[in-house]
Amino acid sequence: MLKTLTAIAMLALMPVVSFATNFVEGKDYKILANPTLNPAGKQIEVREFFWYGCPHCFRLDPHIEAWLKTKPADVVFVRTPAALNPVWEGNARGYYAVEMMGLVEKTHVPLFNTIHERQARIFDEASLTAFYKNYGVDPAKFKGLYNSFAVNGKVSQGKALAQKYQIEGVPAVVVNGKYLISGETAKVLQVTDFLIAKERTAIKK
Repeated sequence: MLKTLTAIAMLALMPVVSFATNFVEGKDYKILANPTLNPAGKQIEVREFFWYGCPHCFRLDPHIEAWLKTKPADVVFVRTPAALNPVWEGNARGYYAVEMMGLVEKTHVPLFNTIHERQARIFDEASLTAFYKNYGVDPAKFKGLYNSFAVNGKVSQGKALAQKYQIEGVPAVVVNGKYLISGETAKVLQVTDFLIAKERTAIKK
């Protein structure tokens, strides 16, 4: 009887295991033509390209936030606000300015929510200054950083990476500079975990 119950339990788990391990290149993810070799050194980098005005990014973000709570210690997560056009660049500049003040975690989700739940157009320096002020960001300091040399450098770096990885839209998740995942559901993070495990094995060899 015990053996029968064990067999049934194993059969019940088989579809779950199969779903978790059989992600397919070309269907669930793609290998980048111009990879970056071990961008985080001995750790594994997961980089998300996003835009605050993108509804697909908005839908993916809660899954990202949940995943971050259990992120493995050997994984480095990097948000990269895509600056694929002048409007998107405004949000990228705002993000990096606030990041330099250490206030991204306080403002990231509220900005997404305000734009998509209230249909607010917070995409330029003036509207971003007004929004961030409500979260303790000094307007004068924000404006000073918005077009600063440091922010210019971060925006340029983000553009260069997006071009290298041939990012044409968002959200886009790049695992260890090698794999690209698109989508807006929890499956994106399942594929991410699958590729992290794949990279972890490769690093140990």
